Amino acid sequence: MEPVITVQHLRKTFGATVAVQDVSLTVGRGEIVGVLGPNGAGKTTTVEIVAGLTPPDAGRVEILGHDPQRDPAAVRQLVGIQLQESRLPARIRVEEALRLYASFYPDPADVDELITLLGLEDKRRTAFDDLSGGQQQRLSIALALVGRPQVVVLDELTTGLDPRGRRETWALVERVRDSGVTVLLVTHFMDEAEHLCDRVVVIDSGRVVAEGTTAELTAADAEPSLRLRLPVGAPAGLEDLLRSLPEVSAVVGDDGALRIRGDRRVLPAVVAALDERGVVPAELSTLTRSLEDVFVDVTGSNLEEAAA
Repeated sequence: MEPVITVQHLRKTFGATVAVQDVSLTVGRGEIVGVLGPNGAGKTTTVEIVAGLTPPDAGRVEILGHDPQRDPAAVRQLVGIQLQESRLPARIRVEEALRLYASFYPDPADVDELITLLGLEDKRRTAFDDLSGGQQQRLSIALALVGRPQVVVLDELTTGLDPRGRRETWALVERVRDSGVTVLLVTHFMDEAEHLCDRVVVIDSGRVVAEGTTAELTAADAEPSLRLRLPVGAPAGLEDLLRSLPEVSAVVGDDGALRIRGDRRVLPAVVAALDERGVVPAELSTLTRSLEDVFVDVTGSNLEEAAA
């Protein structure tokens, strides 16, 4: 796949704080690539460097062959940006904002078409502060697209939106990608990354600690696991028995049930051990490793910490 964005060994410090220590990644044409990581991992700084908003201390960035620092004018024509904190003047109206931004470009997108594409037709004369959170996000996407970019950078796009607003925004991002635009998406929502992203890059402490498709990351080094709920009146000592099986590597409590991990023979071994004692599980299901599991494994952070 033709690389649209190439990032090699980025480093950025702010005083004594190392925000980005060593980040490398590539984004192919037409991909949605997600950048994940805990709070303070260096995600936003990385994408600000990619977009040319922040100069790196070391490393190299190319967007379709252009360096954002050496050729900022060319990059501005190629890249649209929606930042995490996007605010407009309170009383500027939707159509006014879009026509203002369109005036910055030699060949802008059709404003009326963008308003229709983003579902803002009935809000074109509404002031920014009178828009809902989801409508403000739609306007942010429209502003990022008005210059006909080949790449858009979206930072924490759906933070603060309700579930319906998030789903509607996902659909818009997919439509943007389907129109031929490459998307670099910063998010801390695992379901958002799983739904939207062709590949994900996990950053922690300023370094890339995992990269690949969701399928690749969840399959890597994954131990088979299952969830078991014992029946009422089951004999005492079954948990210790299961823990002693050679096929089992771990048994932990899970809301009144047991989560059991082990080798590829763990399921038949557990079933056989229970059957020998005449025990029929009240519940038994296999578990698939999720992107959240990968995130916790590689960063040591849970989702609440990542979103803080």
